[in-house]
Amino acid sequence: MNKIFGGIVLLGVPLSVAGSLMHWPSLVMFVIYCVTIIALSSFMGRATESLAIVAGPRIGGLLNATFGNAVELIISIFALKAGLVEVVLASLTGSVLGNLLLVAGLSFFLGGIKFKRQTFSVHDARHNSGLLMFAVIVAFVIPEIFSMSMNDSETLTLSIGISIILIALYLAALFFKLVTHRGVYVSKKKEGNAVEKSQEEPEWSKGKALGILLVATLAVAYVSEGLVHTFESVGESFGWSELFIGVIIVAIVGNAAEHASAIIMAMKNKMDIAVEIAVGSTLQIAMFVAPVLVLLSLFFPQTMPLVFTVPELVSMVTAVLLAIVISNDGETNWFEGLTLLAAYFIMGIGFYLL
Repeated sequence: MNKIFGGIVLLGVPLSVAGSLMHWPSLVMFVIYCVTIIALSSFMGRATESLAIVAGPRIGGLLNATFGNAVELIISIFALKAGLVEVVLASLTGSVLGNLLLVAGLSFFLGGIKFKRQTFSVHDARHNSGLLMFAVIVAFVIPEIFSMSMNDSETLTLSIGISIILIALYLAALFFKLVTHRGVYVSKKKEGNAVEKSQEEPEWSKGKALGILLVATLAVAYVSEGLVHTFESVGESFGWSELFIGVIIVAIVGNAAEHASAIIMAMKNKMDIAVEIAVGSTLQIAMFVAPVLVLLSLFFPQTMPLVFTVPELVSMVTAVLLAIVISNDGETNWFEGLTLLAAYFIMGIGFYLL
């Protein structure tokens, strides 16, 4: 599989450049761009997995989430530049749904088939539950409610204020988990397992992994700009709305790296990392990427207030509550994964028909 992705990258990047210069049909370029980004994401996933072995599950999960979300952040910036605000908001919704339902669901389902019962840190699960409730239910729902009695300027001001608070709290959460309370809730058994796992050899050295991450990120930035310009014509060809393109297509392509990484970790019974990628990525999207995009939109002709549609909000709140109920006990199985997947496909059908 790694050789296949390597071949796609070697072929896809030059084709992306050639097709852009020669103005190939949008549908052809859309396929080339998507496949190339997914292949590049696989290299980013392998690089972050190598770093995770060296750094440990928490930092490793954070790295996977960060570089995975970097792809979506890059795509969203170019979409904002093109004035596709609805696509950006929909892609943020899709990331929340994709991570909590699709990624976690596939991880729990495939891992649960191989291992009857898989466990992860219940303390991390409960800590993340509170942040998920705050980030999605409080910070996303409040602007929608207040915006009903505000003008556009006031709504944008509210969004800017909320964005600053979200970024500050996200940085505080990282400081809490990685500095002040690092290892506080880790049992001796877990510590022993961590030492044992640290003996695992990474695929690439630290320097090589960081170099590949940098090159892959730059390549993704170039390809993403071209991808954004194909959305309108592709949507017209297939009858897809901007909402569906953002929620399903952009979210899946933009988060391919952590999707693959989380599933691989679950298949290896490394559930702490798998859950950290799925939930940590959701928190990073809601508490960092979304507010950063709101602030960045101030530099573009069309600003982006943090106001979602009602179907987007209801879907995200439902995904958060379902994920919390399933993960709060610190263990999972294949049926719980199937439940999350069923919820994702139900919402996917809804957004397609909307």
